[in-house]
Amino acid sequence: MNNVLLIGIGSGIGGIFRYLLSSIVYQYFGRTFPYGTLIVNAVGCLVMGFLFVILLERFDGIGSQLRAFLLIGFLGGFTTFSSFSIETLNLFENGQQLFAFLNIMVSVILCLSLTWLGMLLGRQ
Repeated sequence: MNNVLLIGIGSGIGGIFRYLLSSIVYQYFGRTFPYGTLIVNAVGCLVMGFLFVILLERFDGIGSQLRAFLLIGFLGGFTTFSSFSIETLNLFENGQQLFAFLNIMVSVILCLSLTWLGMLLGRQ
């Protein structure tokens, strides 16, 4: 199957999963802070680190199609740094500078840390 088609299918599925997870998170925590986007990005980074190692270091022979579907397609559709950007700018525009800076710091530190953790888990 063509990698472009696999990426498209993976992106669609990832986008649906992003919507479902963030909706559940917002139901529990509300929308005063972009918790849904933060959790989606954190989970996506953890899974990216794990699958990156599994697919590229452990099972290199699996093929470009599975990598295209999962890493580029699914996780590309699932993670939401474009949403992160607009939500952070909206916090700034609404005079909530502290929440905006908190969102930037927590998102970057948490997601980098979880990507590293995912890589460690993948190497176990």
